[in-house]
Amino acid sequence: MKAWIVLLMALCLPLMVQASEEEDGEKAPALAVAYVTLTPALVGNFGDGPKLKFFKADLSLRVSGPDVEAKIKHHGPLIRNQLVMLFSQQTDEAMAAAGSREVLRAEALKQVQDVMTQEEGQPLVEDLLFNNLIIQ
Repeated sequence: MKAWIVLLMALCLPLMVQASEEEDGEKAPALAVAYVTLTPALVGNFGDGPKLKFFKADLSLRVSGPDVEAKIKHHGPLIRNQLVMLFSQQTDEAMAAAGSREVLRAEALKQVQDVMTQEEGQPLVEDLLFNNLIIQ
């Protein structure tokens, strides 16, 4: 009989510890990270001179929470317009320079955050990632 009581207590101990941890440290649930891919890819031309240069950019925006994801999708056309304008203003020299993709990524992130701040009052976008960037 004593063996059964000891066994029962041993099985219940982890449940009691878990319940006390939940009561002591009631934390707010962490927001899930989501990646919003801008589809279709951004395509356009850039540079000046007699020969046109083209770009194709597949981008994803990192956000936290499903409500922010919905806001990004709602403002998608405005975000896309801002990014196409940014890419179109680039010069051949700027695109060919060492580290130019990182500079362009940082500027694109800033532009998206500016748009979201104007529209929603907060930047909302944590990061911008190039899934693919083709310059021709």
